[in-house]
Amino acid sequence: MTNAISESAPARIALFLPDLRPGGAERVMLQLAGGFVDAGHEVDLVVVHVIGALANEVPPEVRLVSLNARSEYTCLPSLLRYLRQNNPSALLSTMILANWVVVLAVRLAGCQTRVVLRAATTLSRQWRSSVFKKWLERVLVHLLYPHSDGIVAVSQGVAQDLTSYAGVPASHIRVIPNPLISEALLQRSFQPLPPGVELPASSPLILSAGRLEPEKDFPTLLRAFAILRQQRPARLIILGEGRERQALEALIESLGISGEVQLAGYVQNPLAYMRKASAFVLSSTWEGLPNVLIEAMACGCPVISTDCLSGPSEILNGGQYGHLVPVGDVQGIADALRSVLDGEKRLPPPEWLEQYRVDRVVQQYLDTLGL
Repeated sequence: MTNAISESAPARIALFLPDLRPGGAERVMLQLAGGFVDAGHEVDLVVVHVIGALANEVPPEVRLVSLNARSEYTCLPSLLRYLRQNNPSALLSTMILANWVVVLAVRLAGCQTRVVLRAATTLSRQWRSSVFKKWLERVLVHLLYPHSDGIVAVSQGVAQDLTSYAGVPASHIRVIPNPLISEALLQRSFQPLPPGVELPASSPLILSAGRLEPEKDFPTLLRAFAILRQQRPARLIILGEGRERQALEALIESLGISGEVQLAGYVQNPLAYMRKASAFVLSSTWEGLPNVLIEAMACGCPVISTDCLSGPSEILNGGQYGHLVPVGDVQGIADALRSVLDGEKRLPPPEWLEQYRVDRVVQQYLDTLGL
């Protein structure tokens, strides 16, 4: 779309999100916003509307701009107005619909803003409510993504999926992992748990985290935990909120593990739980690059993950730094949990985690943004 921006004085960078409800993509964008400020740039966090608990975690140096629109479908006029008034040097967007909107907006605005799209999920696996919507998504990604100035895929699997599924040229994609590890993150992991949360010393803590949605496949984890509980004492805490809460509560009751399982909802500092857990489990059917696995590893917590598309195998180096089990394998997760609690911990060396350090990743993004 435009030429790379020459190296110069501080630039204005815009980051675009639908809202600030807790999620992996939203947290990464906040981390990047803070990193860009630390690098000396002016940063605008542009949102369709200010909704969500993460609004309280926007760095004070970042200007929060609300388009005051109902959705991405209706925000185009407001986004055009923002672009024409502010003419940011670069704009970074994430999430499918938001990415389409910014490509159209920059072209219509006629500004020189460099546009980079962040691809955070395995597109071919993402659920849509109809065959037509899935087809339309694929076509629009194929048509619009190449009109950006660059695409960042969070893992090799996401990059390969974009090319094979949607026909996005591989030459247009750069793989950059998420910026997660910093001194601040490690310090937060040593903070105390919230008042009233007690972890009995006699029962090891099994932890998981994520939105309570079908793709996270928490039923498989619950059934695996029920098998483990037949063999030894343990406690399971799942952090996160979502539409599946009622169904999961019913399954917990039917499995007879109500006394040992807690759906703790959204918590502000999951790292404190990771630091105290004996094992962290990701049971997803698909991912992009699951941040929680990296965060758990950084906290010294052994991890178990389904070998889903995509990300876990890359993060765990093919199972060298954590247990990988097939998607939906109840017995496999139960066996891996037993192995970890018996002392088989596959922890990564510190140098392996360097690729996820915030300062290193922020610089890669700035390079891609042309700054």
